[in-house]
Amino acid sequence: MAKKTVASLQKGEGRTYSKVIKMVKSPKTGAYVFEEKMVPNEAVKDALK
Repeated sequence: MAKKTVASLQKGEGRTYSKVIKMVKSPKTGAYVFEEKMVPNEAVKDALK
């Protein structure tokens, strides 16, 4: 499954996007969770704020 996702991102428009993984503390439990987003390369720094 992952190979198909990676392969599809390598063609054409996929190269203009990056996968951003951010660790965020949950307000309910206090545990850390990971948020994953696909963002344009120009917006990576904004997504990490």
